[in-house]
Amino acid sequence: MTALETLKQRLADVNALNCATAILDWDQQTYMPKGGAEARAEHVSILSRMAHEIFTSEEVSKLVESSKGEATGDDEAMLRVVTRDISLATKIPTALVAKKSRLAAIAHEEWVKARAENNFTGFASTLETMFDIAREEAEYLGYKDSIYDALLDQYEEGATAADAKAMFEAVKGPQVALVKAIVDKGPVDDSKLYGEWSIPKQKEFTEKIVKAIGFDFDRGRQDTAPHPFCTGWSHGDIRLTTRYLPYLPSAIFGSLHEAGHGMYEQGGTKAWDRTPLYGGVSLGVHESQSRTWENIVGRSEAFWRHFLPDLQALFPELSDFTPRSFYKTINKVEPSLIRVEADELTYNLHVLVRFEIELDVLTNKLAVKDMPEAWNAKYKEYLGITPPNDSKGCLQDVHWSMGSIGYFPTYSMGNLLSYQFWGALESELGSAESYIEKGDFAPLLGWLQRNIYSKGRKFAPKDLVKQVTGKPIGAADYLAGLEKKYKDIYDL
Repeated sequence: MTALETLKQRLADVNALNCATAILDWDQQTYMPKGGAEARAEHVSILSRMAHEIFTSEEVSKLVESSKGEATGDDEAMLRVVTRDISLATKIPTALVAKKSRLAAIAHEEWVKARAENNFTGFASTLETMFDIAREEAEYLGYKDSIYDALLDQYEEGATAADAKAMFEAVKGPQVALVKAIVDKGPVDDSKLYGEWSIPKQKEFTEKIVKAIGFDFDRGRQDTAPHPFCTGWSHGDIRLTTRYLPYLPSAIFGSLHEAGHGMYEQGGTKAWDRTPLYGGVSLGVHESQSRTWENIVGRSEAFWRHFLPDLQALFPELSDFTPRSFYKTINKVEPSLIRVEADELTYNLHVLVRFEIELDVLTNKLAVKDMPEAWNAKYKEYLGITPPNDSKGCLQDVHWSMGSIGYFPTYSMGNLLSYQFWGALESELGSAESYIEKGDFAPLLGWLQRNIYSKGRKFAPKDLVKQVTGKPIGAADYLAGLEKKYKDIYDL
C-alpha cells in the first residue's frame, strides 16, 4: 500500500475506536443500568487512550508527511484537517485524555444524581476536578490572549473569547429591547400545552415529523435521555435522543433540534466516511442546523398548517387551536429558567450566563463552590428571574460533567448562522413557506446537503460560511429575522 492508503487505514482504526466510545456513551445515557458506571468509565478510558495513542503515534505523523507528495484534491484537504487535529492531540498527554474520559463517565452519573436530588455540593468536587483538567488542556494547547481561546478553538476553529464577547454584545441590546416590547404587550396563555401527555403518542408524532423532514431511520434511531443529544461517528449509524415532559412542545422541538444534527451527519459525503473529512465542520455550524430545523422550520406557521391536524388527531385536547393560534403559542416569549426550553429571543441570554461563568472559573475569578450564587445573580440580572433551586439552575446542563468546557458560545454562533444560511437558501430557492406548508422538505434538505452537509470538514468553518453566504458570520440576518417574526406574532 502507498503511504496515503496506509494512513487512511490507521485513521479508520481511530474512527472505529471513537465510534465504539460514542455508542458506549449513548448507551450510558439511554439504557445502561446505574450500576454500570464504574465499569463503563474503565471501558471509555481505555478506548479513548487507544485512539489517542494511535492518532498521535510517530507512525501516523510520518505517514502524513509521506502522503503530502501523493495527495491531490480531497486528500489534500484531508491532510490539512489531519495535520491540525494531530497538532492539537499531540499537545495533550495520553494519560490526561484517559483521565478525562474516565472522570466524564463517572461525573455523568454523579450529575444525574445531583440534579435529581438538588445537591450541587455533592457534585462540586468532581466539577472542580473537571475544570482543573480543562485548565491543564488549555495550557498544553497554548493560547495567546485568553485561556478560553484554547478550549473554544477545539469546537470552533479560529474562534476566541473576544469573538464570543463581541457576538453577545451585538445581540444583547436589540434582543433585550425586543423582549421588553413583547413583555409589555402582556403574557400569552400557553396553559393548554401542559398536561399528562401520552408518551407513546408523543413518540409516534415526533418520529413522524423527524422522518418527514428527512432523517433516515434506516441509518438512525430515536430514544430518550435525561438531556437530549445526537451522537454518531458513522454514515450508517446516527443516534438521536429526546425527552418527554409535561410541556408537550418539549419533545417535539427537542426531536427536531437533534434531527437537525442527525441529518447533517447523515448528509455527509459517503466516500469520506471513516476519514477526518466526514461530519460537521464545527459546533457552531452544527448548531446552525439544529436551530434551523427546530426554529426556522419547526416553529413556523407553515409547518403547523401541515402538521397540526396530525397532532390534534393524537391529542384531541388541542382541537381548539388553529395553525395561527398554535404558532403564536409555541413562540411565546417569556424569560424562563431552562435553556433548552427557552424561546428564541431569550436563548442567547442563557448561553451568555454559562459563557461568563465558565470563563470566570477558568481564570480563577470564581470558585466552583460559588457557582450557584453567581448563576442566580446573572439570571436575575439578564432575565429578571431567580432559580428556585440548583436543579433548575447551575445543575441543569450536562456539558460540564462531560468536560465540554468552552462549548457554550457555539450555541449562539449557531443561532446567528441559522438565519444567515437560511437567507442564502431562500435567495436561491425563493420563499421556503410553500415547501414547508406542503410538507415538501426535500428541496430544503437538498440545498443544505449540497452546500453544507456534503462539504464535511473540507473547508475551515469561517471559509465555509463565506463560501455559502458571501460574508463572514454576523448578527444582521439573525436580528432582522427575529424582528420580522416577532413583530408579526405580537402585532408590534
